[in-house]
Amino acid sequence: MKYSRLTKEQFEELHQEFINFLATQSVTADEWENLKVNKPELAETELDVFSDLVWEGVLNQAEYLEHFSAQHMYLFRLGKKKMKAIVVNVKNTEVDITTQKGYDWLRENLMDERVEFLQADKDYTDDKNLDKFKMIEQGASITKGELFGYFHELIN
Repeated sequence: MKYSRLTKEQFEELHQEFINFLATQSVTADEWENLKVNKPELAETELDVFSDLVWEGVLNQAEYLEHFSAQHMYLFRLGKKKMKAIVVNVKNTEVDITTQKGYDWLRENLMDERVEFLQADKDYTDDKNLDKFKMIEQGASITKGELFGYFHELIN
């Protein structure tokens, strides 16, 4: 398995897609029930293959990632050849931008000397989607890129 297995909730959300996936494997509903009981390892393999297919589709479509910590905001535009990163650091303060109060402070104090902006390009490894997935595993979320766009305009 390349990524991670979808959660029970994710499988429930993708129930119809999973049925379609099984159909492409020529597995009927009765055969699936039989597999789960009599060949659980094969059923597990099917769940893993489907999970990887879903992740590949999601990661191929992802254009932006965001990750927040108490004093840092990491914003990424996922280009074809490399990622462009914008990092917002809140220095020398007890502000926690993961809270509404801290986020509001940041919005009101963007030009404060305690707010630092950094930009960088980062090359992908040989497996671009695995790079994206690892960032998601570390807490990044796929977004539409509004914050990236805002800060890109602000600092360029």
